[in-house]
Amino acid sequence: MSETDIHMNIPDLNEVVIKALDLHSSYEIPELRLPAARKRLVVASGNALPTGRILFSGEYVVLSDEGQYRAVLRADPDVEAAVVISASGEKDAPLIVGDLIENPPVEGFPKPHLITCRPQSTAAKLLPADHVLTTRSIPDEPITYNTSTYLGMILSKTRENPLGIKEYLLETVKPLVTGLKEFTAFYLLLPSEFEAVAPMFVTKFDELFGGRVNGRCYTVDQTLHAKTVIPWDKELFISFGYDNQDFGTTPRCRLNIPLPADAGPACAIAAGYYAIGSLQAQMPPWFKEHADEYKQIQKKLFEKLKASQASHPAKNPLK
Repeated sequence: MSETDIHMNIPDLNEVVIKALDLHSSYEIPELRLPAARKRLVVASGNALPTGRILFSGEYVVLSDEGQYRAVLRADPDVEAAVVISASGEKDAPLIVGDLIENPPVEGFPKPHLITCRPQSTAAKLLPADHVLTTRSIPDEPITYNTSTYLGMILSKTRENPLGIKEYLLETVKPLVTGLKEFTAFYLLLPSEFEAVAPMFVTKFDELFGGRVNGRCYTVDQTLHAKTVIPWDKELFISFGYDNQDFGTTPRCRLNIPLPADAGPACAIAAGYYAIGSLQAQMPPWFKEHADEYKQIQKKLFEKLKASQASHPAKNPLK
């Protein structure tokens, strides 16, 4: 098999969305139920951060990436509990979980909870079983996609119907997302209730297209604040659950994708990912040509980081 054939075996994002929904309809997804806390720290990175916003919407939480959680705990004595979100349970997760266990910010601070897709991961093994919530993921999902991972976690909170979402994608979204490659830039427009989803779409543009395709995403309210000062007939406005008659230079530059009346965050994410994946399928295979190489590069970078941390252990910054 040639190198080109190997690259072409990597599925596009829209295909993985369907596969993820099939997976999550095949088992009973555990329900996210954590002990109550007046204020909770949620530690995550990448698209796990907006996932955390969705999972703990309606609660008083402080979100932090892996580099800032210690500073958050020092500055905010009202934090009563911590959650780490890590699909793999590896990379930085074991360091963070271990640090929170060994160096609690105050006496009596409970062990953190972990939300993951790997119950046997290094981070999960540091915790009691009742402190680990595990959803399933596609074993061979391409690097960075994190579609089955975060969708499963979100479904544990929203309890949306994966098969209903799949049917909606194939019947409603798929026929609409053709002919995208004639545009150079894309503006994804969301109803305000899905603001937490927007960074996830921007991240997908970064991962799949780098600097070769411009992808933006804002809510309708955010769009009113000078996001469209400079018009361009090569920018397509794709709106989800909003009838856009105002943004985009001409009707040709507007694609309105309806959302079901009862759509939740998982449905909105699936719709956006499916549209972005359809664009990926219509563009040159930039991601597929570099994904395997990047996997090795990323592994070496994390190994370098761990070696540096092991040789220069930091003093406990929590006390």
